[in-house]
Amino acid sequence: MKPYLKVINPHIILISFVLMSCTILFTNTAHSDQSWGPKWNTKGELILPHNYHSWVFLGSPLTPNALNDGEAGFPEYHNVYIQHEAYQIYRKTGEFPEGTILLKELQLTLQGTHSDGSRNEASGRGFFPAQLNGIDISVKDSKRFSDTNGWGFFNFGHHAPPYAKAAAVMPKEACAGCHIANTENMVFMQFYSPILDAK
Repeated sequence: MKPYLKVINPHIILISFVLMSCTILFTNTAHSDQSWGPKWNTKGELILPHNYHSWVFLGSPLTPNALNDGEAGFPEYHNVYIQHEAYQIYRKTGEFPEGTILLKELQLTLQGTHSDGSRNEASGRGFFPAQLNGIDISVKDSKRFSDTNGWGFFNFGHHAPPYAKAAAVMPKEACAGCHIANTENMVFMQFYSPILDAK
């Protein structure tokens, strides 16, 4: 008696192959497309992200002029934001993923009434936020910015909105050099770790 041989419909084999190929393609696209990452124009300039005020807020260092002999490089609050996706990956891995955007929006302080630039408000004496005054962005892309430790730096204007719609990467000596000299991983983690590493 001959053993039973089950004949497989060739159409089923073809359909299975197509579904498997689509799954592999979708998976690779999901990893390489990274819809939440930075966007570039045809000139290779970084396009200013939209809706960044809805991103994760990391912190707001302040270096007012009145405490820096009137010559602070950034005499404003540094309101720093990161994409939700990059934040979640950092929380899981402890590393900023490729495509991370750290967006710093500058915000002036209200006019001071004391010699140190502070003023009195209902909550007490201190420094209080006023109008927006510029945007700087850093992007992690190890291939694109291999000569500056994997991060590129961009300025969209040091003034009140509206800001530039796109910006070219800044020279190494403009921003990256400071980060290389003063940080371990190109990010001033001491200002942002309270939120990034919160338990």
